[in-house]
Amino acid sequence: MSLWRALTTMFRVPRRGRGFWYSVAIDVLWPLMALSARLRFRGTLPPGPLLLASNHLSYADPVTVTAFALSRGRIPRYLARADLWAMPVIGKVVSGGGHIAVERNTARARDAFAGAVDAVRRGECVAFFPEAGFSDNQDFWPSEKVKNGIARVALETGAPVVPVVNWGTHVMLPEEARFPRLFPRATVDIVAADPVDLSDLIPADPEKIDRALLDEATKRIMHAITTLLADLRDEQPPQR
Repeated sequence: MSLWRALTTMFRVPRRGRGFWYSVAIDVLWPLMALSARLRFRGTLPPGPLLLASNHLSYADPVTVTAFALSRGRIPRYLARADLWAMPVIGKVVSGGGHIAVERNTARARDAFAGAVDAVRRGECVAFFPEAGFSDNQDFWPSEKVKNGIARVALETGAPVVPVVNWGTHVMLPEEARFPRLFPRATVDIVAADPVDLSDLIPADPEKIDRALLDEATKRIMHAITTLLADLRDEQPPQR
């Protein structure tokens, strides 16, 4: 989209339900993102309970995924490490924005799963980066080591899982950079595909969700992300 369209889109996206400080963060970061990159969005997001599964290349990814989701009428909620809630400004953003704290490496780590399930059952859009970090591949294909949190929430709630891919955020804001590169402006693509079919894996009794089901669901989700990224890049992913 053109720079003018990218800048003005922020005035046409949902505001109700974002929370004051989440809205402030969006209003500040959106113009910076539009100035830093040529944005190209493709795909739609369905209404109702929803899970987004995205690849992860850059610290910019939560910003671009948020912009994409908002442009499709959805307000994404994220799982984030709990110490962010104690930070002076960021704490207000994550708390007021309805995001979900993750107490890593503690007995309360599973509380994040319960929080994500509750949010989905309220009809929210909850976004996950299953790699739980940037791609560990030099050619930026999704990592082989991934977390199964989104699969667990999907099988527990039956909510659709929409694969989303970022491409170009690693150029706009490389991992080692502190600020986005303004010149030349990077081209950033955000593409969403149809929901991943997990219908045959959802048990009638959530207590029956076991490791085999989680592994299969996670495998399908990551395959969908990798296939979508391969189509976008017009390249073949590595054989694994």
